Amino acid sequence: MKLFIKPSAVFLHRDFVDFRKSINGLAAIVEDELNRNAYTGELFVFCNKAKDKLKILYWDKTGFALWYKRLEKQKFKWPSNIDCNEFELTDEQFKWLLSGFDVLGHQELQYQSMI
Repeated sequence: MKLFIKPSAVFLHRDFVDFRKSINGLAAIVEDELNRNAYTGELFVFCNKAKDKLKILYWDKTGFALWYKRLEKQKFKWPSNIDCNEFELTDEQFKWLLSGFDVLGHQELQYQSMI
């Protein structure tokens, strides 16, 4: 994804979003549910319930920009089983997500000793 800005951070909103929401509705989610300032230039990534669409919201110092992507045949690997409301993505993870790869990979396993 080629942006006109270099984002300081990329945040993925874990819960699925009603995609009838546009800029104002998504900015409200950023401020109310994520408790973040929507005017920072950070990217905020949202997914629909069918996992075939993404919306990316960011502030570019002159106004909000909304980027939209729809997959034709596949689904995004959306990490809906994480415990927090948001997840910060690295640049590499963000590229993986847009390419259809799993951004979380394998989760750490916790074992207790049998001794």
